[in-house]
Amino acid sequence: MSEKRIKLIQNSLQSLEPIKINIEDEGHLHVGHAGAKSGGHFKLYIVSDSFKGKNMVQRHKLIYQTLGQLMETEIHALSIKALSNDEC
Repeated sequence: MSEKRIKLIQNSLQSLEPIKINIEDEGHLHVGHAGAKSGGHFKLYIVSDSFKGKNMVQRHKLIYQTLGQLMETEIHALSIKALSNDEC
């Protein structure tokens, strides 16, 4: 199930034209957590020029908007590191 969710997340984020993207399933760290059954726990590292000129909050909002419905169905928790290409 987590590989399916990772693929869904990757596909959704393609509209941000990522230069680099890495998604890790961190579900094993949340076994027994009440919310773990309603969606996965993931760590996202993404580099995109879409983030140029945006602060951290604006970047996170852009990612959440891009993921849309997945944030309500497939993702319970998401840790984000979002950089523009010139910050790498």
